[in-house]
Amino acid sequence: MDLRYGMNPQQTADATPVRPGRWPVRVVQGSPSYINMLDALGSWQLVREASRSLGRPAAASFKHVSPAGAAVAGPVDEVTAELHGVHRADVGALTSAYLRARDADPKSSYGDFAAVSHPVDEELAELLTRVVCDGIIAPGYAPGTVARLGRKKNGCFLVMEADPDFVPPEYETRDVFGLHLTQQRDQVPLAATLLENTVCGELPATAAEDLLLGLVVLRHTQSNSVCFVRDGATLGIGAGQQSRVDCTRLAGAKADTWWLRRHPAVRALTFRPDIRRQDRINWQIRCIEGDLTPDERTRLSGALSRPGQELTDSGRAAWMARLKGVAFVSDGALPFRDNVDHAHRHGVDYIAEPGGSIRSAEVEDACREHGITLARTGIRLFHH
Repeated sequence: MDLRYGMNPQQTADATPVRPGRWPVRVVQGSPSYINMLDALGSWQLVREASRSLGRPAAASFKHVSPAGAAVAGPVDEVTAELHGVHRADVGALTSAYLRARDADPKSSYGDFAAVSHPVDEELAELLTRVVCDGIIAPGYAPGTVARLGRKKNGCFLVMEADPDFVPPEYETRDVFGLHLTQQRDQVPLAATLLENTVCGELPATAAEDLLLGLVVLRHTQSNSVCFVRDGATLGIGAGQQSRVDCTRLAGAKADTWWLRRHPAVRALTFRPDIRRQDRINWQIRCIEGDLTPDERTRLSGALSRPGQELTDSGRAAWMARLKGVAFVSDGALPFRDNVDHAHRHGVDYIAEPGGSIRSAEVEDACREHGITLARTGIRLFHH
């Protein structure tokens, strides 16, 4: 299969099945690039595994070979419903999963690649026509949905179909600078049994599901990586950092932004009708970040139909203190207690990590100090 171009437009690229004639995906519409193909294959593996592990429809919003957000089907809150113009009570399971996944980091999900574990229905297809999204992969499409999606992006919207029964080869190979690198595919099942080694605290069933979702997400996220999960949806993902605590701080900042977008002062920002959805999101986030430049203040004033109320430090702190029940997952062992200390600042009550570092005792002590439940999985999930 000829690809539109490689990682950059100046590079040619193609795709060939490892087993002749046995394709794991097919292009229904459009022409994928090299990165499109990586996003499609990575996101499909994530949602397929998440759905099988948790028994619910799953969705992911991918950007540059890592998820910006992932979720299983569940309730859509008022903020997400209002942003996308849907009625909470009427949202179907598959659409709810994608809305929740995209809402984790809506700034990063602008121009994402979507993946869902179940066939695309009319409701999800209609939603996709209204958001800035570059393509989707799913195991099937309801009649009429491909034609509907085909009108998006002047016919350039990428539609791919995954074979849900495809079993990849046991070994995977990568060519790097003249070398074939081969390794056994990581096929260890991600199941609730991995969370049975709870070294401190109690682990409710709902928290165990959140930790399990986090494990699935990180298996398909560029390492180092951590994620914050609550109620079956990621709140923040920190990926591709050399320092694990930097991952924690990055993901924690995204979780804070997700929560502060629900603050009354942020929700009360009233934009002019002609201000687009993504611009509203970006302005909300800039207000949350609290370091608007003079030029931004002028432009924000022009985007609002009436003056907004700024978040105060005390109001921000009081609101953040209400964030509870967050699960935190790390793809590698926590090397220092600073990860726990930072996680605690973002409402984390449950942590899952492999364990086995030379400072694991200090990590456990920190969890006990903060009243955090700690589960040691004994399995590392690096992905590069």
